Amino acid sequence: MPGHFEPLPGGGAAVALDDVEISIIRSLAVQLLELIGPGPAGDAPDDPLAELFAEGPSEPPADPVLRRLFPDAYTDPEGTPGPKQADEQKEHSAEFRRYTENDLRAGKRDNALAVIRSLDALASEAAAAGGAVLELAPRESQQWLGALNDLRLAIGARLEITDEEDTDVLYRLPDDDPRKPMVMAYLWLGGLQETLVTTLLP
Repeated sequence: MPGHFEPLPGGGAAVALDDVEISIIRSLAVQLLELIGPGPAGDAPDDPLAELFAEGPSEPPADPVLRRLFPDAYTDPEGTPGPKQADEQKEHSAEFRRYTENDLRAGKRDNALAVIRSLDALASEAAAAGGAVLELAPRESQQWLGALNDLRLAIGARLEITDEEDTDVLYRLPDDDPRKPMVMAYLWLGGLQETLVTTLLP
């Protein structure tokens, strides 16, 4: 079980984590929460209906990490579109973003919070024993899967990873490269994500 998820009887998944691993994942999840930001009316709005019908932004985020987490919905898979097509894609993407981004952000916040809460519940046990086994119910497993994906997207954006060839280059970075710790976290989270996907397959 160390370093990878395994299925639990009746659904869900389990993974053994030491206190350092718990601290790393928790810290990354907190940073992700801070990056995503609070909801449009705060975390505890007085009027839930107001948040339900609140319009989101229409422009893509300036931060490259947020652009990776919340990409434009309409792009040209064939390459660079012509001016008219580009304007249409921008208009459609803005409209889609306006009515979906708030919900997407809320979902990503919920997933990151689920990770933090489950790790906090495990922290005292891990500190006493040098590690502990995290057991996740099926719903929590899905939230972890979403959060791990978001964390890898965020780190990948910071590392400017756009395709598999970029990942191959990262494997060969010298130990004194300042990106090395972030690369190690990216690869480690990828391994966790892959085993969690496998665990949750029917």
